Amino acid sequence: MKHALSIGNMTCAACSARIERVVGKQNGVVSARVNLATERLDIEFDDSAITLAAICEKIVSLGYTASELGRVRKTGDEGRALIIKCVFSAIFAVPLLYIAMVPMVSWLNLPFPTALNPMNFPLLYALIELALTVPITLIGYRFYTVGFKALWARSPNMDSLIALGTSAAFLYSVYNTVLIALGNFTAVNSLYYETSGVIITLILLGKSLEARSKAKSSEAIKKLIELSPKNAIVIKNGVETEVLIGDVQKGDIVAVKPGAKIPVDGAVVYGSGAVDESMLTGESMPITKRVGDQLFAGTININSVLHFTAQKIGKETALMRIVALVEEAQGSKAPIAKLADRVSGIFVPTVCAIALAAFAAWFIATWDIEFALKIFISVLVIACPCALGLATPTAIMVATGKGAQNGILIKGGEALEMAQSIDTVVFDKTGTLTEGKMSLSDLAVISGERAELLRLAAGAETGSEHPLALAFVRAAKAEGITAQNPESFEALSGRGIKAVVANRAVLIGNSRLMSENGVAVQAHSAQFDALSQEGKTPIYIAVDQQLAGIAAVSDQIKVSSLAAIDSLKKMGLKTVMMTGDNRLSAEAVGRAVGIDTVLSEVLPEDKANEIKKLQAAGRKVAMVGDGINDAIALAQADSAIAVGCGTDVAIESANIVLMRSDLNDVKRVLTLSRATIRNIKQNLFWAFGYNILGIPVAAGVLYIFGGTLLNPIIAALAMSLSSVSVLTNALRLKTVKL
Repeated sequence: MKHALSIGNMTCAACSARIERVVGKQNGVVSARVNLATERLDIEFDDSAITLAAICEKIVSLGYTASELGRVRKTGDEGRALIIKCVFSAIFAVPLLYIAMVPMVSWLNLPFPTALNPMNFPLLYALIELALTVPITLIGYRFYTVGFKALWARSPNMDSLIALGTSAAFLYSVYNTVLIALGNFTAVNSLYYETSGVIITLILLGKSLEARSKAKSSEAIKKLIELSPKNAIVIKNGVETEVLIGDVQKGDIVAVKPGAKIPVDGAVVYGSGAVDESMLTGESMPITKRVGDQLFAGTININSVLHFTAQKIGKETALMRIVALVEEAQGSKAPIAKLADRVSGIFVPTVCAIALAAFAAWFIATWDIEFALKIFISVLVIACPCALGLATPTAIMVATGKGAQNGILIKGGEALEMAQSIDTVVFDKTGTLTEGKMSLSDLAVISGERAELLRLAAGAETGSEHPLALAFVRAAKAEGITAQNPESFEALSGRGIKAVVANRAVLIGNSRLMSENGVAVQAHSAQFDALSQEGKTPIYIAVDQQLAGIAAVSDQIKVSSLAAIDSLKKMGLKTVMMTGDNRLSAEAVGRAVGIDTVLSEVLPEDKANEIKKLQAAGRKVAMVGDGINDAIALAQADSAIAVGCGTDVAIESANIVLMRSDLNDVKRVLTLSRATIRNIKQNLFWAFGYNILGIPVAAGVLYIFGGTLLNPIIAALAMSLSSVSVLTNALRLKTVKL
């Protein structure tokens, strides 16, 4: 079974890597995937071999917390708690830093209490620094409890680096304070209390900024959740009663007043009016709803009272399913993150080894323990596994959230990454490039009257559910012609239909059907072919063995199709249309929208083979379909894009869902994907580059060649800012113009 858990107390990529490694080794666990940015564990396990409680216990034993995944992560609360800690820590750190640094910069003539002069009152000076450092250490106690626990378990993390570095500075300072008390006043020059205290304060500052950025990256989810109203008006026995949304049951009749949000999904049973569905589809224009039409939770009823039957409630509603999909996507990992994951697993132990090696080397070279200690602390606190761990998931969080706000559902990092490499886009025709609603565009009468011909044809087609048949029925209804039900009806596969209406034999179909029944059509074949060349589907109609007319049914091209195809071609993409329609009709549509290649008369089961042929030629293929008839082709494509209004099948059949039927969203999703992967590469470059350059500098490489030595406080500030910079860069994705 699959489950998701909320994980607390993680501080860096080493933490997430450790949880994945340890939990993944448990008997019965199939897979474990931890996302540092979302603090989420997605786990698949055999519940007959291990329980969820046992998994949680194992995670807790590692020093982390594990609980049922809440609908909204408490990043805002965490950020506030960290800010409070940072403020209280700064209250002690600022005077500590002032007291420690002013005697070193006496040439600035800054005000300084005479009683605290380290040369005249060394013990008082040392004790005051100690008194200011202890509260800071207590405020940052978590770095020590988590860090040393991870170190003891031989799986050190960022907390371990901080704990080791600040403890070394603090304990060495305490040792020198004891020496001062024993009369060795020169030891006052070897106090590093400010290093310990200020480092903790800076790390808390960085973590609070980090938490704030994380909260911003998940704003899209919170906004979606807030769209759902808390109450609903249910009609029982003609009486309207306001109830909590959780009390609405399937089958209840729900009333929605003008301006109110629709509480659950359902179908209209009374009234008509405009509904704003922009939160669901990104479409700004209101949609007119009538009896029988679907309503979705969170959308807004604009101008009239609507009554509807509740059909989907709670987590079943389209809104909450979208929230669940986006949350799952935000918790996923892109393939590009694999390198960072591999590095994170060995990063902290490697840094510890480098710090110890640098300490030993400098101590042997200088026999100056204070100098070597400064190197040791600098290496530990400048290393930043956080930036590595946050580089990819934060960008994915922001991108999937932005997509959801624009009616684009992206099911995870892998789908997002794959979309940026697409060079060929294959479109289904019916329902994708076209409206998918057949209409009677032509009716040429050869014998008899038009009204009578349409009445007979509509009557014959009443027994069929074929889209072509519905075109005749709708046309008769639109003209006020009453169609009589057929006395007999027979559907003839691949040819048409045979029926008896009002005691008259009616045949509707292709030339093969006419030939089989001895109906002469040769004299009118040119007219038939002309309709085909216009992109229409022509049909012969015979009454009592005589050709009575030629009809044509067409599917209107979507308004957005031409602009969408043109924009994709400008991006350098190859466009293909694949359809089961005949060649003439398919090529006519292809010409109208500007498609590069048209594949016609392709059976549904052969569509996947056509995708394979393109892939075999080295193309990266995106398949765009309605998610219903194109499931096999969607599964075969490198990127599966379903176009539809959030139907169940569309959401399940593709890894990217365009909630509105605007094909321009294909370009938008490719633009978002390319921007996201570019952002992730920037983040990874900065994260790797920072550590590759920062750690050697902290280890004193520049100092060997006459350069500067990095102060541990500056190292801590740089480490904190590196994580914040990665998060800030990821948040820039919010400004990408789609």
